[in-house]
Formats: sequence, structure tokens, C-alpha cells
Amino acid sequence: MAISRRPRRMVRLSGANWANDTVHIETFLIPATDAGTDTQLSDMIDRMGGAPSLIACHHDATMPRDAIASALGNSGAPLHRATSCKGSVTEDAETTPAAMTAFCIWDSDGDYGTAAAGFDGTTPRDAAEAATRRALQIADRAGEKPDLVFISATPGDEEAILAGIMAVVGSDVPIFGGTAADNDVSGQWEVSDGETTTGAGLVVSVLFPSTPVHFAYHNGYAPSGQTGTITRAEGRTLHEIDGRPAADIYRDWTGSDVLPADNGDGQNILAAATMAPLGRYIGSQDGVDNYLLVHPAHLNADGSLQLFAEVEEGEVLTQMTGTRDALSDRAGRVAAQAVAVGRLDPKDVAGAYMIYCGGCLLAVEDRVGTILDGVKSALPGIPFQTAFTFGEQGCVMGGENRHGNLMISCVVFTKTN
Repeated sequence: MAISRRPRRMVRLSGANWANDTVHIETFLIPATDAGTDTQLSDMIDRMGGAPSLIACHHDATMPRDAIASALGNSGAPLHRATSCKGSVTEDAETTPAAMTAFCIWDSDGDYGTAAAGFDGTTPRDAAEAATRRALQIADRAGEKPDLVFISATPGDEEAILAGIMAVVGSDVPIFGGTAADNDVSGQWEVSDGETTTGAGLVVSVLFPSTPVHFAYHNGYAPSGQTGTITRAEGRTLHEIDGRPAADIYRDWTGSDVLPADNGDGQNILAAATMAPLGRYIGSQDGVDNYLLVHPAHLNADGSLQLFAEVEEGEVLTQMTGTRDALSDRAGRVAAQAVAVGRLDPKDVAGAYMIYCGGCLLAVEDRVGTILDGVKSALPGIPFQTAFTFGEQGCVMGGENRHGNLMISCVVFTKTN
């Protein structure tokens, strides 16, 4: 399919507080005690004189659908909705995630479209292609190349979904997002565009903003110095490292704190492995090596490890180590880096959309206030939303879109060109 970009004209918003801005962003937050009674979105629409160009909504998987519908109303705006571990946060949160948050973009000269698709009767890659084409049609930009794509998918097929999106828009369009999550990995996650809601599928948004966007995608872990080469793997099953059972090597690297002494049949090791993921080197920036992380999820009886991301034979894995302090501080640093990439003054930022790993959240749940303080320091007075996900998709060094685990990403939108 031919891909092009349409020239844009500049249109200013009319509100008194943003008369000189092209893009305006607001967020709203619903505590669990207020679920279903909120009027913030309708108040925003009245104040702005029209519906947002895009609403990105993330919420606790246990939040009733009637409460979600009550909070969102019927704005007519493209809606990108996905569940988030323990809820989500905005700049107005204090020490705990809220039941629900929404990130609302007004961009009078931008174009936005959102579409969801389930996996029933089709492959994840084909579903992603279909949803992306539909989102482009909704944006009235069919056959064009967006500046950015947002993605929320249910766990398990993220690599295929990325491939499906790139088959439509090309591999040079940055894709950012996070895998839909619940509170306990019990499968209560879902995604929706307001019309299609599914527990096995994806929702994709194509963004043609009228002002520049900038982004960062990183982790909060350090390499331990232990490395090995994958000698046998299939998809998300890691069988061997350096010709030995993967569990034996991983046990040598991490000790008994992560893996039990004996292999079991599908033993869940997610929590134990959160501070000891595996890393794939993806380049160096300013003298600092960067890694895309893989989270071991289960220990199998044959000594293989089940992962939350695909790996390939021949890849070199590095044992990574994390600390609660590093995970608490990293979100603010990633937000600051996204601003620095654009050489922006924070006052030029309209808002920021952040993804923070749900596994990391569960490991530092008592430090949400510290996480928020770091982001607020990097984005003073700026609206932002953070979802907590079970997989993170982003654009790594070199421009390649990848799926990783235990990662943090931030996309900042500027007010004007």
C-alpha cells in the first residue's frame, strides 16, 4: 500500500488559556470511591467547545463497565481503552493508582483514529493489520503514514501484532504502548475502542498530531556482567543457554532466591524474577549501554524457561539486576529524557503519555508517591497519564519497534511547532 504524508495548515484553539497553542491536553482521574459518578469529561468538552481529538483511557480491570461508560459518556471522540494493573495515575494522583484515568487531546489541525479487533477467527497479525487500516480510515488518512501509533494488546502475541501494524504503516513509524493488564495475572484484562471490547485482541490508535512529538523507551536495571548465548529457543520458550538447560544457567546467575532448587512443571516465577530479568543489548548512548528486557515467567520441568517475550537462537542474553530505588526513580528520568530529546523547555510541553511496567509496580507498590514525584519534577505542571502494563512496546535506538518487559516509556506532545 502506498504511504504518504499530507501537508498541514495551522489552526489555533480558541480557549483563553491556550489561545497561542495548537495542541491542548487535559487529564482526569477517578478514585475507586467515585467510580461512575464523574462529570469531568463533559465539563472539559463544554469548556473546550467540542469533543477531544483522542481519549486514551486506562483503568483497573475490576472496574464495572457501567461505571466506565458513565465516566466516558458519549463524546464521539476516538477512544483507546485498556485495563491497567491496579488502575492508573495522572499528575493529580498522590500515593496510589486511581480506578480510572483518561488522557484527552484537543488538536484542531491533527487527525486521529482508533480501532479494536479481536482474535476470533483470525491471527493476531491479521487482526492488527485490519485494526490499523480501520483506524486510518476513521482518521480520514487511509493510505497515509502516521507520525505515531499507540497500541494496547492483550498478553501473548505482541510481536505478531507489531508486525501487523508495520505491514500497514511501514517500519519507520514509531509504535508505543503497553499490554493490557489486570491485578493478578488471572486474565481479566481487556481492550476496547468503545464499540468492540475484547479480552483477546488489540486496540490501535493512529496519530497525526499537528505539532512534534518526542519519546524515550528505557528500563531501570543494570547489567550484572553475566552473559550467555541462546543455543535453543522457540518463540517464548527459552530451552538452552550455552548448550545447557536455561534454568541451570539462570540459577547459576541468580542463586536460589529466584529459582527453586528443583525444576517444577510450570512454576510461576514472575514475582521472584522481577528484580532479575534477562537483557538483550540494543546499543549505547552517551556511554551507557541500553538493554531490551525479557521477564522469565515460568520454570518448566524440562529446565526450560517460559518468557513474556520472544527470543531467538544466537542472541546474547545478559543477566540484569534491579533495585527498588532504581525502579522508583527511573520513571522521572525517562520523562526528563523525552523532554531532553526534543530540546524542549517543559513549558513547551502540552502533555505526556507514559507506560510503566505492571510487574515493576507490584514490586514497588508502596513507592507510587516516589514515582509520581519524579515524573512531576520532570514535567512540572504538565498533564500526564501513566498506565501499568504487562508488556511494553516502544521504539529502540536505531528506530526499530520492539516488544519488551519491565520497561518504561514516555511520549511528550508539544503545544506548538
